[in-house]
Amino acid sequence: MTQYWLIKSEPFKFSWDDLVRLKKDHWDGIRNFQARNNLKAMKKGDICLFYHSNEGKEIVGLCQVVTEHYPDPTDDTGKWVVVDVVPIKPFKRFVTLAEIKATPALADMALLKQMRLSVAPVRAEEFDYLLKLGETTL
Repeated sequence: MTQYWLIKSEPFKFSWDDLVRLKKDHWDGIRNFQARNNLKAMKKGDICLFYHSNEGKEIVGLCQVVTEHYPDPTDDTGKWVVVDVVPIKPFKRFVTLAEIKATPALADMALLKQMRLSVAPVRAEEFDYLLKLGETTL
């Protein structure tokens, strides 16, 4: 069964356009245990909402997990992991954080409950609602 996730990146460090240009990359640099556990829970085929944090604060695209967790090559301690993702498509209309906060159907999203978490689960009904807001289909 496909799971859904939201992954955050500051666009000046790694943007949606960077992922599209590279065609595939690993999601690295996670240094939060709960976010790491979420990476470990990701399975090949899971779908991620790509969220630009700090600048933009909006969901900009969809990507897919193509390789399950393995050791983070940027970590010397062996505690942290990465997954590989590929872009699927951009959102036709970006969905802003302000819009998400103003939508009662999304009030319980992990994005709002745990704002600092860079890898968070998304319930199927939240995912479907966000696709509608973004005028995007999977």
